[in-house]
This record gives sequence, structure tokens and C-alpha cells, in this order.
Amino acid sequence: MRLRRQTQGATDQAEMPFLDHLDELRSRLIRALLALLVGMVIGLVAVTQWDVLGIVQRPIADLLPGEALNYSSVTTPFITILKLGFIVGLIAAFPYLAWQAWGFLSPALYESERKFAVPAIASGTILFIAGISMAYFLVLPLGLRILLNFFTFDELNPVIMINEYLTFAVRLILAFGLIFELPVVLVFLSLVGIVTPEGLAKYRRHAIVVMAVVSAFLTPADPYTMLAMMLPMMFLYELSVIMTRVIRRRRQEAEATSGEGSSA
Repeated sequence: MRLRRQTQGATDQAEMPFLDHLDELRSRLIRALLALLVGMVIGLVAVTQWDVLGIVQRPIADLLPGEALNYSSVTTPFITILKLGFIVGLIAAFPYLAWQAWGFLSPALYESERKFAVPAIASGTILFIAGISMAYFLVLPLGLRILLNFFTFDELNPVIMINEYLTFAVRLILAFGLIFELPVVLVFLSLVGIVTPEGLAKYRRHAIVVMAVVSAFLTPADPYTMLAMMLPMMFLYELSVIMTRVIRRRRQEAEATSGEGSSA
């Protein structure tokens, strides 16, 4: 059994026995796991040497009595350090993980399209950092302020546990980082012929509904954080439509030039 790209002009490297595909996938997954392990070690060093917990706690510190989170189990500090180390390691290893993903998928591309590897990984890393930065500096603080001030009672004080807050904050921050990868994903799907600019434009309304559902699922579902995620997704979707059109036009021009050269 063989996997072959169904697009005219595919490279010979795009054809590969199915078992070789599995072996290639296994090899790259092992490298990715090793990168995550190294990243986690670096993350644990960073957590113990620098005030990473203070950085994570900063968006909610001003909203808490005593400006401190709480915990109720003796194992919580240790588990918290492990979680923070993994998160820092994941962020640090992201460029290498993206490189491994590109290396596995790149045989499905034309030789001329593989030159976009470095720009694509650099763009993906920048977008990922932009997403987590937007969540940390803008969405998370204001979202917490809205949620904690939704009902105010003089007799009640919020007792926020570190586990609950860390799960909430990390999910929101990483969700924004991954959502900001939308242009890179759609451009790649366009390169391999799975989506087209016309299809993206035609099903724009369907995509907006999906974005609303995803935003409601990944956020606390209050109107602010939901819109804060949905609006960037809509902008990135439209940016993807424009980018796929430009890339397809350049591909057509390159194929026309190549055809003229071969006929001459």
C-alpha cells in the first residue's frame, strides 16, 4: 500500500510505502517527546530559579484578599511546580515541535513550496507568542475582573485555589496560542489541496458558527472572553483567505513559467 499525493507535479519523495510513513511518524514523535522532556527540565529549572508562579499569579493577585492563592493539600506545591515546568517546557519546545510536524508533512509539497519551512515555523512561533501574550496581558486580567465582580457580597470573600486558577489560566492562555496558529494551518491545507480560497470564502458563515462554538467551549463563556477569542479568529480567518489566494496565484505563475521553459 502506498500513499501518494493526488496533485499533478508531486515530487517523487511524496510517494512512500505506508510502513515507511509509520516509521517516519514514530521517529518524529520520539524526537518531539524528547524535546518536551528537555523542555520540561529547562522549565523546572526556570520555575525553581525565577518567580514563574508569581508571573502566572499576577493577573489575579490584585483581586484576591492578601494577594495570594491558596492550596489545601501538602502535595499541591510539588504538583504545581511540575505543571509550571511542563508549561514552560512546552512553550520553549514549540519551535522544534513545529519543525518536526513540518518535516513529516513536507513530502506532500512541491519542492518550491518547501522553501516556506523556515518562514512558516517562524510565523507560527510569532503567532503562538502573540496569542499567549494577548491572553495573559489583556483577556485573562479583564476576564477575571468581570467574573470575580459579577456578584459582590460583603459577607463573602473569594478563596481561589491554586489548582483551579492554574487550570483556568493555562487553558485560556494555551487556547489563544493555538487559535493564533489558524493562518499557518489553513495555508498548509491550501498547499496540499485540501482547502481552496473559494471554499474558505464560501463557507465563511459556517466557519463563524464553528468559531463561536469553539470560543464558548474554550473560554468561561462570559461575553467578553468569548468575543475576545472569536474576533481574532475571524480576523485570522480572513487573513488566511487572502494568503491562500496570494500563494495560489504565485504557484500558478510559477507553473506557467515552468511550462513555458519546458516547451521552449
